[in-house]
Amino acid sequence: MSKLVIVESPAKARTIAGYLGRDFVVESSIGHIRDLPQGAADTPAKIKDKPWGRMAVDIDNGFEPYYVVPRDKKSHISKLKGLLKDADELLLATDEDREGEAIAWHLLDELKPKVPVKRMVFHEITKSAILDAADHPRELDMDLVEAQEARRILDRLYGYEVSPVLWRKVMSGLSAGRVQSVATRLVVDRERERIAFREASYWDIQGSFDAGERHEQRIFPARLYSVDAARVAQGRDFGQDGRLRSDNVVHLDRSRAESLVAALRETTFEVRSVEAKPYRRSPYAPFRTTTLQQEASRKLGFSASSTMSVAQRLYENGFITYMRTDSTTLSDTAITAARQQVQELYGGEYLPDAPRTYTSKVKNAQEAHEAIRPSGDVFRTPAQTGLTGDQFRLYELIWMRTVASQMKDAVGQSVSIRLGGAAASGEDVVFAASGRVITFHGFLKAYVEGRDDGAEADDRETRLPNVEQGDPLTAASLSAEGHETKPPARYTEATLVKELEEREIGRPSTYASIIGTILNRGYVYKKGTALVPAWLAFSVVRLLEEHFPRQIDYAFTARMEDVLDEIAGGRKDRNTELSEFYFGAGEVVGLKTLVDELGDIDARALATFPVGEPEVGINLRVGKYGPYIEGPGDDGEPAGKRANVPEDLPPDELTVDKARELLANPAGEERPLGEDPATGHVIVAKNGRYGPYVSEVLPEDAPAKQKPRTGSLFKSMSLDTVTLADALRLMSLPRVVGEDPDSKEEITVQNGRYGPYLKKGTDSRSIESEEQIFTITLDEALKIYSQPKQRGRAAAAAPLKELGNDPVSGNPVVVKAGRFGEYVTDGEYNATLRKDDSVEAITIERAAELLEERRAKGPAKKAAKKGAKKAAAKKSPAKKTAAKKTPAKKTAAKKTAKAAAKKS
Repeated sequence: MSKLVIVESPAKARTIAGYLGRDFVVESSIGHIRDLPQGAADTPAKIKDKPWGRMAVDIDNGFEPYYVVPRDKKSHISKLKGLLKDADELLLATDEDREGEAIAWHLLDELKPKVPVKRMVFHEITKSAILDAADHPRELDMDLVEAQEARRILDRLYGYEVSPVLWRKVMSGLSAGRVQSVATRLVVDRERERIAFREASYWDIQGSFDAGERHEQRIFPARLYSVDAARVAQGRDFGQDGRLRSDNVVHLDRSRAESLVAALRETTFEVRSVEAKPYRRSPYAPFRTTTLQQEASRKLGFSASSTMSVAQRLYENGFITYMRTDSTTLSDTAITAARQQVQELYGGEYLPDAPRTYTSKVKNAQEAHEAIRPSGDVFRTPAQTGLTGDQFRLYELIWMRTVASQMKDAVGQSVSIRLGGAAASGEDVVFAASGRVITFHGFLKAYVEGRDDGAEADDRETRLPNVEQGDPLTAASLSAEGHETKPPARYTEATLVKELEEREIGRPSTYASIIGTILNRGYVYKKGTALVPAWLAFSVVRLLEEHFPRQIDYAFTARMEDVLDEIAGGRKDRNTELSEFYFGAGEVVGLKTLVDELGDIDARALATFPVGEPEVGINLRVGKYGPYIEGPGDDGEPAGKRANVPEDLPPDELTVDKARELLANPAGEERPLGEDPATGHVIVAKNGRYGPYVSEVLPEDAPAKQKPRTGSLFKSMSLDTVTLADALRLMSLPRVVGEDPDSKEEITVQNGRYGPYLKKGTDSRSIESEEQIFTITLDEALKIYSQPKQRGRAAAAAPLKELGNDPVSGNPVVVKAGRFGEYVTDGEYNATLRKDDSVEAITIERAAELLEERRAKGPAKKAAKKGAKKAAAKKSPAKKTAAKKTPAKKTAAKKTAKAAAKKS
């Protein structure tokens, strides 16, 4: 007999099995083993006819959820049950957070073990930590399970009640989420601020001053600070409306700034004041989930999901501690390891006398984890890990931050100088200069945090001459400089994560999936690193603000996190809180009432946004096929013209002038180019839903089946400049390049939705540029086709990434883009990337793990032939009933587990 240990992932199982020895069998659950049904196909027939069947939550009986085992997990559950038969003890070793605790409970509830069950927890995957966890198990924490279940039910109630409203009033297929909708609102609100922003201009004077030969650092910069004792206006002095916030500042325009420069040419300046202050900067706290996501975005360019995916691999392979944590605490062994490396790598002068301790500033910091740090009692330097690529870069970041957290402060001196003089025109002017000298770099020797706001880095030094009050100075140069105020910066993934955390919305472990969801659903898209809301998001947020104000309120969403924390701590009752959210209580209106009493919603008004002032008469509308603008017609009608809005045009850039430019060349409006000499048909250029194109105008007596020839404009062409010759060439496509001498198949070249490509039978190959469409020769085409052909339907597409050879099959593993998303393949098996995976972060280890999971399921089943009998596939009613116990039994099981947990 042996002990069965169940963890969440195969990679973690392999690592832990190597530590525990022969008396243990370690297997993974491969994530969640059951959940609420994801759709009608997963909903059992026995609950479909129930009032709560669609939602799979019995709202009238204690909000009891109805869980199902997904079809792709049923064979794995059977495997776990088989292993359990040969075990004398079950150790549930999922992650020690709400999600992990819930997975452990689901395993317990589904496997129904008849042997002793213990909860095994650890924060790092090292031999000592795993052995210690096996020797000191605990009971299941049912309060954490209740909190996770409450969150899952809240999200189901919100999504299943609000999403249908969006389908009816905005657009079919949309989804609403309790936290994702609030995150979308943040991005929309920032874009609203940018739209409302009015630019203001201001001027100042930049000077270079000479302190004289006796100073080694004699030339230094200074900026105009005041004129006649009134401070000169800077960008921070202007409001969103472009107006000054205060009357006590001087607003220089270009004329006055340039006049001042001329009046100061002969001025002799003197030092008015010198203020020196000690500079001290303490180390940054070790990483927690959100600070790691922010810093990996700044320094490494990782998305939040990429950061978590890479960190997951590092954790599972024993390189770092658990990466989902609110804590900045380090254990005594970690502090000792960090201090030891400071001593070895930087010397005793960088080591403080006493260890540094950090306390989390996060409200209701969840669970008793450590900060994210290198694992083990002795830290491995990045070079000692053997890691490569993204895993090496992220480990190095975590290692540097952890070591720096146990180093001395950086110290130095900050200096502020004011220097002044009288202008020839009579004004008294003062210039300001500031500098910083670091005399001991301390922790900055190891690590400097990145900045989002453009502020100077903590280790930047600016040296000033050692001047004293009254010292004379001369101006080496003076120049007037103009500036424009900037609108509020759009969120990046890093700053959105920071904003969500500061507002206490959501949990650190959910931020990556929240951002991924709003990007994947098309509510938000990226322009560089900036998050830009689509116009669709404006419609969705407007509906929620007008009809579900409490549910999309920032403060309310944050309070719900407090409620979940209280449930996790056993201080609040799950059902009471769910009932208030859904049914309401006292003056609080519940979600169900809001949905049932929506009343009339003007869908057109929700989708209409004025461009500029209302009297301009131009409106943007969110239509079924995307955003478009309407403007007054030539005859004065209020909505006479329409034009599509380019998908990549940010909302704040849709100005009145831009709208008029689009309306001047609207969709459907044609520009005649001339007649085709061969057919006599008129050729026109026009704008369409998918961009500009050319087409022929068929005569009225043309056969109904005859379709006009068309051709999309190349990216280098425009509607204003395209010629008849260009149009005829575009409409001549596809062009026959020649014949393959071996297969005798015709090779053509054409332009498609995803770019130019060659086609030979069913074999397509991409080419580099649109210009090649008319220039590529048969020899060049044959050379492209001579390259090795990849297997599968998508053979023409080049791999997105090459990872190396699979340790099982020995075949090369690549990442490809498929019909249903990115996937990895070794040529024999394909495995779809999970939501936390990304093309940028995927490694050969992770790919091998996904392929291993796929192989465990066996070969893909072929579709049954038409007419084949389906009766054999049906399960007996008795078996189906046994697969899911009644809600009453489930409740009793939870109460028993909870009571047992409290007794221990």
